[in-house]
Amino acid sequence: MNATDRQRLKPAPQDGQAALVNFSLDGRRVSGREDETILAIARREGVEIPRLCHMDGLAPAGNCRACMVEIDGERTLAASCCRHPREGMSVSSVSERARKARAMVLELLQADMPENRPARGSELDEWSARLGIGKPRFAARPQPAADATHPAIAVRLDACIQCTRCLRACRDEQVNDVIGLALRGDRASIVFDMDDPLGASTCVACGECVQACPTGALSPARAAADAVPEREVDSLCPFCGVGCQLTYTVRGNEILSVEGRDGPANHKRLCVKGRFGFDYAHHPQRLTRPLIRREDAPKDAAAASDPDRALQAFREASWEEALERVGSRLRGLRDTLGGRALAGFGSAKGSNEEAYLFQKLVRTGFGSNNVDHCTRLCHASSVAALLEGLGSAAVSNPVMDVMQAEVVLLIGANPAVNHPVAASWIKNAVKQGTRLIVADPRRSDLARHAHRFLQFRPDTDVALLNAMMHVIVAEGLVDEGFIASRTIGYEALRHKVAPCSPELMAPVCGIDAGLIREVARLYATSRASMILWGMGVSQHVHGTDNARCLISLALMTGQIGRPGTGLHPLRGQNNVQGASDAGLIPMVFPDYQRVDSAAAREKFERLWQTRLDPHPGLTVVEVMHAIKAGQVRGMYIMGENPAMSDPDASHAREALAALDFLVVQDIFLTETACLADVVLPASAFPEKTGSFTNTDRTVQLGRQAIEPPGDARQDLWIIGQVARQLGLDWRYAGVSEVFEEMRHAMPSIAGISWQRLQRQGAVTYPCHSEDDPGAPVVFTGRFPTADGRGRFVPVDIIPAAEQPDADYPLVLITGRQLEHWHTGSMTRRSAVLDALEPDPVALVHPLDLAERDVAPGGVVTIESRRGRISLYARADDGMPRGAVFVAFCYAEAAVNGLTNDALDPFGKIPEFKYCAVRLRGGGQAPPESGLRRGPPTERV
Repeated sequence: MNATDRQRLKPAPQDGQAALVNFSLDGRRVSGREDETILAIARREGVEIPRLCHMDGLAPAGNCRACMVEIDGERTLAASCCRHPREGMSVSSVSERARKARAMVLELLQADMPENRPARGSELDEWSARLGIGKPRFAARPQPAADATHPAIAVRLDACIQCTRCLRACRDEQVNDVIGLALRGDRASIVFDMDDPLGASTCVACGECVQACPTGALSPARAAADAVPEREVDSLCPFCGVGCQLTYTVRGNEILSVEGRDGPANHKRLCVKGRFGFDYAHHPQRLTRPLIRREDAPKDAAAASDPDRALQAFREASWEEALERVGSRLRGLRDTLGGRALAGFGSAKGSNEEAYLFQKLVRTGFGSNNVDHCTRLCHASSVAALLEGLGSAAVSNPVMDVMQAEVVLLIGANPAVNHPVAASWIKNAVKQGTRLIVADPRRSDLARHAHRFLQFRPDTDVALLNAMMHVIVAEGLVDEGFIASRTIGYEALRHKVAPCSPELMAPVCGIDAGLIREVARLYATSRASMILWGMGVSQHVHGTDNARCLISLALMTGQIGRPGTGLHPLRGQNNVQGASDAGLIPMVFPDYQRVDSAAAREKFERLWQTRLDPHPGLTVVEVMHAIKAGQVRGMYIMGENPAMSDPDASHAREALAALDFLVVQDIFLTETACLADVVLPASAFPEKTGSFTNTDRTVQLGRQAIEPPGDARQDLWIIGQVARQLGLDWRYAGVSEVFEEMRHAMPSIAGISWQRLQRQGAVTYPCHSEDDPGAPVVFTGRFPTADGRGRFVPVDIIPAAEQPDADYPLVLITGRQLEHWHTGSMTRRSAVLDALEPDPVALVHPLDLAERDVAPGGVVTIESRRGRISLYARADDGMPRGAVFVAFCYAEAAVNGLTNDALDPFGKIPEFKYCAVRLRGGGQAPPESGLRRGPPTERV
């Protein structure tokens, strides 16, 4: 953890902790804190001192000697980036001695710069020009050859000045420990791992080194990144729920590159997807005209697996024809069969305003509550448990609170892959003394940073957590005052966990009883303990029970309602929190107001001037079953891809193909769009403006950087036009008017005006008035339940719906991977990301591969009771024996065709993290992805 981040993230010092000192700078009196550097004070005073090894956010190094100043009474010059002021000190940045020393440093560095240097802006060149450094008088030293082995990052160490900014960014900020400085003297050199080429190293391509490099020695490996931008646009990352702020550099209508911005969740950091995964917006397969299915092209579920064949089934149409077709078909089904014969799936990739209008359209235009989105497939069980136990489904504390925690329990999550910037803060916290406990069936990258690692058997979460609670109760480590004043139901929980001793649960979960006792004591007795979890907890038939246990752990120990404590389910997609808040859920209106509550219904009937269905709607998987049963006959899907993301995907594809009418609104011809009757070309993330809510409950502004291609339109416009076709008289002048209506519907964001959001860029809710700063930490005094108390919910051990047996002896676990996201429709159309991970792989323990006589890299076939796929095997000793992991982003090896659609009874979430499979060597190698081919218009 570097000094700047520690200063930023820790509580502000009290008066007297950092004394003010007065000193002279270039002959005038200045003042600053004694813990500031002379360089920082000089910059604040408008005195520009050259600097190359210094970078805001990185620990000072003082090795470039470009910032030297002269201090009266001292024999040697001082590096201003490392030196702190003293009372009465006299400092000169303009003395002849200091100026000549700095000029000599820059001239010597320029002597080693290549003539054909990287086109990316060089701070060395900028400072040299400002100081009037001409052609160097010195001969250049021999320089290393360029390294072009990495798809994302070009290495030109002949332009390296060994400032170590890249090293500190990699080691101290991202804590990836890839970059080092080897050898000494004139042989010193930046190295990657054990002096590997960058492409062969363990680099995860976060690009922090590229952002830190002052000379372009490390630069984006794309020609477009060398072009001179015409403008910069501040916006957000479109991928995971961390909500990193970024800046697009744009030329014409093309994004050239991305830089991290100092947002509240990332403080300039990005991951490989955020930094290099932006070019999907320019992919030649973007949809640019509405498509209508030809009369002679009946729908076939197999078309979802063959986009080339599926494309032949469509013809281009005008917007007028496409919208009229959508309106007439949806109206016809609604008016003849009733509103419940229609359903809508919205998107967690879209803005808050899009989510709000989409659910409003379904409820007021269709006449039912059959509206859902991907939260049903990720954290629905967490939401159910949090609403039940705490009265709110939102996270209690931001991710950044790990910096204030003494103990962090990370369970069922792999943030190094799924939330890499959040993982970097966790690693920073560990470096400054936080004890990390990682609990997961798979050994992830963060396990090497863990104080204790619990590799429990898949499907045994409750056994482990009940055992931990048993220890806390039996050893008197509960917070009796907190339990008495702020909770209900503790006695029932105490009785439930009484028989669950670590000695009895150890054989079930596979964790030593002594280790269970140790981590339980650590969690219960620390000053501040925080729990973060992911879909390894939620995606089970007992996912709600898993989350109930985590809530009970926090309640019984009073580890909630304070900085550095609390409960944080890490949200998967960039706006899954905001889409849920906006009401894209079948049983609640915006702000989680129940549709079967008469008071809530009356409120929204007044706001929307209509009558509303009093019955909760169908969830994602339930809709698919209802289609097969003939109950749902028409659907409107915006930005979702259930043909890839749903469990038992073959069943989902059959259901979608069986619909009387399906309209899909998206930017590509996804597997779901292949089954549509009408496809509406929509806008990519950087082509629109809107608000988005990250995993921390922070509402942030994403700004439009480029225009949609061809005749594609912005999603908000399309939703409005469909609403008009359904007879709704909507007259929104723009996104700001939609947001203002949301403020009236949602008390949690009532204090966040559009003007405030434009001014501040980010505000955390709940925020009830315009002078309310927002609340990063909630539940500080009471819970938002009827009586203000949290509720303990005891649970039993319930096994997965499908267990391994002699025919299917292995367990299949699905999830995401670092380079790709969700169903891959965006990231697999990014040149860098596809080059980094082009082919589908199965992660298998080496001994399980050897047992089947399969070499790493060989083709394997995985089969369940629902289907089979063939893909490449990757040996991973972090996998438990008897388990296989496959990412669900590969259409050519669609693993969700194997998964079980058994549901958690409370959250209605499918069991993605456990089903029985068998694995054998051999099979047909997966075909090369069609996503690398040309545009649809060339393929028709």
